[in-house]
Amino acid sequence: MSMTDPIADYLTRIRNGLQAQKKYVDIPASNLKRKLSRILIEQGFISKYIVIEDGKQGLIRMWLKYDENRNSVIQKLIRVSTPGRRAYVGADNLPRVMNHLGIAILTTPKGVITAREAARQNVGGEVLCYIW
Repeated sequence: MSMTDPIADYLTRIRNGLQAQKKYVDIPASNLKRKLSRILIEQGFISKYIVIEDGKQGLIRMWLKYDENRNSVIQKLIRVSTPGRRAYVGADNLPRVMNHLGIAILTTPKGVITAREAARQNVGGEVLCYIW
């Protein structure tokens, strides 16, 4: 089965795992999803992740993060740029998510980075998602 939007699938699997209060979720791996997972761990939204090689595509096993009351650290995941409607921003119009309480993840010529890092490097790109 071909998938038209693997990033939306990635975010939906995380969202569904959080709603069911799962300890971890398994997501089909790709280089872009590995980079997204690296950003999520750097920003403190997930506990850890590993890449499980299975001889085919591989899997990303991601441990979700909850607070002491079993409330999710991630409140909202929003896909911005879709295959039917791409959303690009310049270096002067980078998004601020929840007044910098959340993050915007962009794919730029410098790689997959957050909007804050894009502002430091003075680059724009395609806005993949907002997370807070």
